[in-house]
Amino acid sequence: MVIVQVHVSVKPGAVDAFRAATVANAAASLREPGVARFDVLQQADDPTHFILTEVYRTDDAPAAHKETAHYQIWRETVADMMAVPRTSVKYRPAFPDDAGW
Repeated sequence: MVIVQVHVSVKPGAVDAFRAATVANAAASLREPGVARFDVLQQADDPTHFILTEVYRTDDAPAAHKETAHYQIWRETVADMMAVPRTSVKYRPAFPDDAGW
C-alpha cells in the first residue's frame, strides 16, 4: 500500500473551479482498481490550501493513475489555478502494520 499526500495552494479566484475539478477527478479515481481511497481536504482557516490524500493498493497503482484520462484532464484543467507548483510526499502505513484496512 502506498499513500500519497499532495499539497496544493490555489489562486484565490480559482478555489471553486479547482474544488469542482478535483472532486470530479477523485470520484473517477475511486473507480480505479488500484485506488483504495481518495480524499480531498480543504484547509479550514485557509480555503486556498488543499491536501489530496491518495491511498493505492500497489506500488504500481500511482503510475497507472497518472495514465488515466480523468487524471490527465484534471492536471491540464487545474495547472493555471495553482499559486505555486503542487508538492507530494509518499508514505507507507505504519499502523496497522499489516495494512489490512
